[in-house]
Amino acid sequence: MARPLGFRRVRTHTSAYLRSGAIVLFAIVCVLFWAISTRALPAPRIHPLPALLAQWNHSSGDYFDQVRKTEPEYLIWSRFPVKVYVQPADLRSQTWVNLMTQAVNEWKAYFPLELVDRRDSADIFIDRASIPIRFPPTERVRFADTRFELYQQESVLRHLVTIRIQPNRPDLSLLAAARHELGHALGIWGHSPLETDVMYFSQVRTPPPISARDVNTLKRVYEQPTRLGW
Repeated sequence: MARPLGFRRVRTHTSAYLRSGAIVLFAIVCVLFWAISTRALPAPRIHPLPALLAQWNHSSGDYFDQVRKTEPEYLIWSRFPVKVYVQPADLRSQTWVNLMTQAVNEWKAYFPLELVDRRDSADIFIDRASIPIRFPPTERVRFADTRFELYQQESVLRHLVTIRIQPNRPDLSLLAAARHELGHALGIWGHSPLETDVMYFSQVRTPPPISARDVNTLKRVYEQPTRLGW
């Protein structure tokens, strides 16, 4: 895969699950490697909906008003299927891999995803990694986050996503984190106010499956203009 040409931006979304299970810190940090202005980016346009979203129709509402724009407007994939690479297992981590794969397959029912066995061919990389401690001290227990990186390939603006999910957590907690962070990676750059949605801003005692509201929100995102893919 071609790497960034001319400029590179990294914008990090951090979703932190605290030990209390009651508070989630939501922070967006933008790191600029080369200073460029929005004028250097392509004009935002609307891509055709992927087939699974085009066929989706449910009247349960959404939380699109909670989704944030970024430099490329909305985080929308335009080449399908979107390829996902899960860090391979060692002797201690097969359960972690199985849970990450399960989360990918659950989202695959609503969005075109493909698991791949080569990291350099992936659009989304799910990394089994410890997340460094940051200050203030309340951030020390976060165990999952998602970040995206912009790059140019043959003059087309594209992005890559890295999800970090720390191991050594209860299975339900890991699966909930994977579902949630994949929602961000697919384009839901925000949180739901309802705990019955996967994208609720905090982890809950009984994690919900992907809801109709989650999918409705994702569809709304893909109906918006973006600078990505142009």
